[in-house]
Amino acid sequence: MDILTYWDGKFIEGNPQIIGPRDHAMWLASTVFDGARAFDRMAPDLDLHAARVVRSAERMGLAPTMTAEHIAELSREAIKRFPANAELYVRPMFWGKEGFIYPDPASTQFALCVYNSPMPAASGFTATMARSIRRPSPDQAPTDLKGAALYPNSARGLREIEARGFNNGIVLDPMGNVAEFLTSNFFMSKDGVVVTPIANGCFLDGVTRRRVIGLLQKDGIKVEERVIHPRELSDVDEMFSTGNYGKVLPVIRFEERDLQPGPMYRKARQLYWDFAAQHKV
Repeated sequence: MDILTYWDGKFIEGNPQIIGPRDHAMWLASTVFDGARAFDRMAPDLDLHAARVVRSAERMGLAPTMTAEHIAELSREAIKRFPANAELYVRPMFWGKEGFIYPDPASTQFALCVYNSPMPAASGFTATMARSIRRPSPDQAPTDLKGAALYPNSARGLREIEARGFNNGIVLDPMGNVAEFLTSNFFMSKDGVVVTPIANGCFLDGVTRRRVIGLLQKDGIKVEERVIHPRELSDVDEMFSTGNYGKVLPVIRFEERDLQPGPMYRKARQLYWDFAAQHKV
């Protein structure tokens, strides 16, 4: 089994065709989703991801048909149907079926898709500055939710940086300060201090981001959330990312400068895996 989908009150193997051309989500992008991870029967912060998709649906103007608790329960049931060593992506979704410009809340649909998705290797990735896009301000896009409509912008940036020979890009906010990587949250360290951009509403304040900040601080490491100017990136000691897909990963080259996975990255990753081990399914 590669994909398991909960739809219309039951689990179905595979990818059911559940959206039609007249559905609101198909042409007016009312889809919201969230992503959790399960690996080695660990599912860290599954409850927080479930709660966030409900909030996202409400902010999109939908009427969630499933509580966060029920979503987490269904997710655990789905995870247990896969082999114990499976590396899974857990994706609950809400969307509107009817409506014109905005979705009709009464038409809200729900599905949960759990599927095999190998964790990326901890060998690290290369990064550069994304030149073609910026993150939008909250008055320009629905940045207060995790919506599918936000991701084409990241796709445009990824096409640009991959054409330049890099794996990921650092994207700026509307003011020209560092916001995040194109697909994950940004961290750097200098002289033993971990620094990450302060959440200003233009990028997702990720569940894994918040977890890693808390774990590092609890371990006695100083973490600063502040404005980061692009010029600061040229002489950092290390960079790493946090996000649901890869959890905690190091940057091994920024532009033309080679970097090594450093002590702050290793500490963050180890603390996160220790935390995840406490959340077995």
